[in-house]
Amino acid sequence: MHTPTPADGFAWVTGASSGIGEYVALALAAEGWTVLASARRVDALQDVAARSRGPGRIIPLPLDVTDLQGVRAAVAGALATHGPMALAILNAGTYKPDGARGLDAGDFARTVNINLMGTVNCLDALLPGMIGRGTGHIVIVSSVAGYRGLPRSHSYGATKAALINMAESLKMDVERYGLKTQLVCPGFIKTPLTDKNDFPMPFLMPVEKAAARLVAALKGDGFQITFPRRFTWGLLFLRRLPDALYFLLARRTLR
Repeated sequence: MHTPTPADGFAWVTGASSGIGEYVALALAAEGWTVLASARRVDALQDVAARSRGPGRIIPLPLDVTDLQGVRAAVAGALATHGPMALAILNAGTYKPDGARGLDAGDFARTVNINLMGTVNCLDALLPGMIGRGTGHIVIVSSVAGYRGLPRSHSYGATKAALINMAESLKMDVERYGLKTQLVCPGFIKTPLTDKNDFPMPFLMPVEKAAARLVAALKGDGFQITFPRRFTWGLLFLRRLPDALYFLLARRTLR
């Protein structure tokens, strides 16, 4: 698969107002990309854009990924104004701890709408253009929480597992059109979301370092990008264990 460069068009990053998305947008601009940065908070996007030091640039593209018609309109306007989309990093997401006691269907649906359907809405808007051109690079950001069930992660883990499955399916489908697909599964990254956690987070990685790892891996041919490896490779091992052994180890080590 061809790996697009800034000469091929612009990059689009969702969830770009904070966390990994924010620093990925800054890193891409530093490599010469014109980056359209999306999130709901216009002021935060403007702050990210102001901190860009080039040689590329960051252009705020405010939107709510749960609004399909709004996403379609925003992408159509971006294509008309800035030319072809070469790279899309679909990173928008949220996390709210949940459990069996007090499970709320409304909160669950909100997580699904942002993490899963928000990504689907973005794919709906961008795929026709990339397929029509016969080139493009799609990056779906999931999480190691999608590998196996984890405590306090009913809705979040379910959406991240769905994204992993969808990215695998998408890769086999769109590569016939010349599109490159990659999946990102981070472990614990220090962001505003993880700052709310009240439990131990092994090998917590600074967000700047995580973004640098992600952007560097975009140039490679590997499908799955995961970091920090000391933690994520351990979870990959657990993913392959028989159920009985996994639950035994999980009960002993996870809270």
